[in-house]
Amino acid sequence: MFQHLKLHWLANLRGDLLAGLVVALALIPEAIAFSIIAGVDPKVGLYASFCIAVTIAFVGGRPGMISAATGAMALLMLTLVKEHGLQYLLAATLLCGLLQIGAGYLKLGSLMRFVSRSVVTGFVNALAILIFLAQLPELTGGNWQVYAMTAAGLAIIYLFPYVPRLGRLVPSPLVCILALTAVTLAFGLDLPNVGDKGELPDSLPIFLWPEVPLNLETLLIIFPYAAALAVVGLLESMMTATIIDDLTDTPSNKNRECKGQGLANIVSGLLGGMAGCAMIGQSVINVKSGGRGRLSTLCAGIFLLVMVVFLGDWVGQIPMAALVAVMIMVSIGTFSWDSLRNLKKHPLSTNIVMLATVVVVVWTHNLAYGVFVGVLLAALFFAAKVAFFMRVDSTFDEAANQRRYQVAGQVFFASADAFVAAFDFREALATVTIDLSRAHFWDITAVSALDKVVIKFRREGTQVELIGLNEASRTIVDRFGVHDKPDANDSLIGH
Repeated sequence: MFQHLKLHWLANLRGDLLAGLVVALALIPEAIAFSIIAGVDPKVGLYASFCIAVTIAFVGGRPGMISAATGAMALLMLTLVKEHGLQYLLAATLLCGLLQIGAGYLKLGSLMRFVSRSVVTGFVNALAILIFLAQLPELTGGNWQVYAMTAAGLAIIYLFPYVPRLGRLVPSPLVCILALTAVTLAFGLDLPNVGDKGELPDSLPIFLWPEVPLNLETLLIIFPYAAALAVVGLLESMMTATIIDDLTDTPSNKNRECKGQGLANIVSGLLGGMAGCAMIGQSVINVKSGGRGRLSTLCAGIFLLVMVVFLGDWVGQIPMAALVAVMIMVSIGTFSWDSLRNLKKHPLSTNIVMLATVVVVVWTHNLAYGVFVGVLLAALFFAAKVAFFMRVDSTFDEAANQRRYQVAGQVFFASADAFVAAFDFREALATVTIDLSRAHFWDITAVSALDKVVIKFRREGTQVELIGLNEASRTIVDRFGVHDKPDANDSLIGH
């Protein structure tokens, strides 16, 4: 017990505390902005960020990852809030949590192994672009002071780490926020600040059971939204966990993370917050600021609540230029610059998958669409590549009027037609031997192709012998094949 506490909570005490503070400061304007996107009061997003961050710190499967209210989730809530109001959103948040817990118990988090590296790279690059684009409204239309302060903030972020001694003790994003806030207050600069984003709450969250009818009609209203929130939330969380795994060179428990996200959303819904998920931007800030353990996530949530409720007047004066500088740093650090340098080295199919993921995510602002397109393209390219390497060679024994076919490779839906086309049914032969020792049959389409070959040869009066079928292939062939059944000739029509 003590070893677990030391490893996950106390091993990086100073780094986690300071990183949590930086993340909390960056979360405030984000949570307010996402609340506006969803059409709810700013306190709904702020309470959600507090609840989700604190809960996931204890039950999540990826230490050091930050979860809170997010823009991807907020976009899915807008229509529900407009048509039915906040109470239905809270109910959908609870149902979303239940669905995510169910996904965890069904071990759906393990499906991440089917997401290729090119899709993950595209996802990362798309989010980096979206994070950068989200900062542009804070810059465009501003006076020269906004640009100057943002540039100064970036200079502090990138140069402060080189300051002897202090550079390693304090995260440079925190120094940036404190320094620019001090300059703004000292010189009385008229710059957009956090307080301009919306009114900060002045009380702690309280228990709120959604005031909606408990009937089938309510379920039919909230279920489509809850399902969409659950899918997008888990998808973004799993992808972010993979990225943090790479940044920290440590593994995560993705099935536990599914359950943790679900429980965190239930807590959020019961305390008046909206659904959320992992945030790649804040997670990268946390890691870059030295956060590694669960304590950093817990501190981010607690510091967030303390600052908005008890220090709201001070927090409201933080210039947005400081936070824009931090988020630009996140965007630059998140983007996989190696992916650009590797465009000439990597296969064309890999580049297409990566670029397609980027384009769809940036175009639609929907992470689920981009990842779906990327996974689909990756699967199609993989199937085409595997099918290409399936071949059928043959040798002819003139004395015995016998041809021997040697099949090598994977026979499945993408290679089944090529498999059938490789045989010459017009050749007058006494015997055909089909050696399958180097082949594998994967699906019903492959079995159907084998049936077609055997039955066509038999109709031409050729005796067919199958040899070398491995055990796994034999199982599916015995179950679904018809060439060895009494009515085999009639069954060919159905294939």
